[in-house]
Amino acid sequence: MIIESLNGEWTFRQTGSEEWLPAQVPGGVHTDLLTAGRIPDPFAADNEKRVQWVAESDWDYRRTFIPSPALLAKERIYLVCDGLDTLAEVALNGRPLGKTDNMFRQYRWEIKTSLFEGENELVIHFLSPARYITARQAERPMRGVTQAIEGAPHLRKAPCQFGWDWGPILPPIGIWQGICLKGQGLGRLDTVHLQQNHDGGKVSVKVTLGLEQWRETLLTAQVILTDPDSEVLEEQVDLTSDRATIEIPITRPQLWWPNGYGDQPLYQVETLLLAGDQVLDRRCHQVGLRTIELRQDADEWGRSFTFVVNGVPIFAEGSNWIPADSFPTRLDDEHLEHLIRSAAASHQNMLRVWGGGFYEEERFYDLCDRYGILVWQDFVFSCGIYPLDEASFLKNVHAEVVENIRRLRHRASLALWCGNNEMEWGWEEWGWAEADPELISLVEQSAEHFPQIRKLLAMGGKYQPLPEWRALRDAYDLFFHSTLLGWVAEEDPDTAYWPSSPLSNTPFRNVNGNEQGDAHYWDVWHGRMPFTAYRDQFPRFMSEFGFQALPPLKTIRTFASEADWNMTSYIMEHHQRSHNGNGLMIAQMTDTFRMPKDFESLVYLSMVLQAEGIRHGVEDWRRNMHRVSGT
Repeated sequence: MIIESLNGEWTFRQTGSEEWLPAQVPGGVHTDLLTAGRIPDPFAADNEKRVQWVAESDWDYRRTFIPSPALLAKERIYLVCDGLDTLAEVALNGRPLGKTDNMFRQYRWEIKTSLFEGENELVIHFLSPARYITARQAERPMRGVTQAIEGAPHLRKAPCQFGWDWGPILPPIGIWQGICLKGQGLGRLDTVHLQQNHDGGKVSVKVTLGLEQWRETLLTAQVILTDPDSEVLEEQVDLTSDRATIEIPITRPQLWWPNGYGDQPLYQVETLLLAGDQVLDRRCHQVGLRTIELRQDADEWGRSFTFVVNGVPIFAEGSNWIPADSFPTRLDDEHLEHLIRSAAASHQNMLRVWGGGFYEEERFYDLCDRYGILVWQDFVFSCGIYPLDEASFLKNVHAEVVENIRRLRHRASLALWCGNNEMEWGWEEWGWAEADPELISLVEQSAEHFPQIRKLLAMGGKYQPLPEWRALRDAYDLFFHSTLLGWVAEEDPDTAYWPSSPLSNTPFRNVNGNEQGDAHYWDVWHGRMPFTAYRDQFPRFMSEFGFQALPPLKTIRTFASEADWNMTSYIMEHHQRSHNGNGLMIAQMTDTFRMPKDFESLVYLSMVLQAEGIRHGVEDWRRNMHRVSGT
């Protein structure tokens, strides 16, 4: 096996232009334009508005490369793209290889017959994601969040990149993860599935592999397990079919625990495909030995929602994790580790990878494994209606789901697969479904709780549900309560699945109920309730709540001049994406404190106010651990 990276220096241009500019891969158009000095900082002032043309344009990336003779000698050679964002057409030496339409998938093409000795040219043409979703939205409207470009549910791209109530409209375009050439001979590992068996204090690790072989010859699979003390265990088997299982017993297992409950010893598992002494393929995994279940037992309040690790019920303390940068390739390893380490240092033991972002990169899960942070993993669906009745859309999503489950299912940190963020809530309470005139009137009267309807009414419109709502809700019901459940059970039977967050385990009814399931509580923020209102909530698991603060003045200086240091200035309002957010902070502040003497004091006090709000909720739910199992 030979791998030759194509990361590094490329060139790019706006399609139709004659000027090629330097580019970095992994990267994207916005960051490359910034480096070239062609656009202003999108995060400063209102420059975001001045760079919207970037996502509305098509772009070309180009690189020349010379493959090594050793690579060219391999029986099969693949171009492997770990992440193309998003609508791409890939051509090698003028020959089209394929098209992509999903930023969450790996794409690979067999290219041996297209490669030349000497110089080769790879060109990737990216189409505008903004134009695409706008055109699809005109053909078939789909509901999404009001702060975003309409039509985002049509494209398998991070929803928040088109805008959200916490972030800007800056949809990246480009090669956002690694790209390489991979040469292989005789065969390759198609799948590697690691599972654990815990019995009477002993543990065994079972490795099930799937093989692709294109020439008849005897191949061997070898598994090398290295424990935290560097002791090595090995097993191997001759392969007589395209599937094999190797099991390694561990007589003195060191168990992995969430942060605050014990240590995080990690084992390294290397799986090799061999032809004699020749290594044809290799997979490496980091494993923590633990059992984990989501326990939902009947009790005096309804039904519990408790994560149990190694037989010990865990009180989950943590945060919802959104992408740490609008342009993910700007996030370096040091800053990412700072964020995960900070979560652990503040006694957190769970992060919910929120469904409006993306499946995180390997380095994120490596850190969660190392620091004892359990991961509640949403699939990437959030706050919208998706075309789940379209066969091509489902086919694309199926490939995405299978790839990401197979990529992450071995993780010590993985605690839960969750179907989506707040979509069941949308169907029940946000007016997505058809309703009689009396119910429509009731929804309109309660518009302050529904940002999409509030915006519609403010523009002089009248709320009306989508005409095809029944078919779309039926498609939602089938997908998240049956189809996706089946896909998870087939690919990762060892990890629990939960259809939506929040959910009361009763489809489309009492989504945020306190009797069972998980809850999101935003009435203190959106509903202007006092902090003491948290004390009236006893969810079985509080998976989302919060209160906003201004960022530190050091951050504000990066986007606002001193002349704009006023909560109602144009620039400060532009950077506030939550409806009436600045007013909500001030109103809650006057309930709790005196008005500060100047803007700098107000900034600091807003963070104290936020801390007070979070404290009210967290302390109350921790006092009720017998009933609430996480916050």
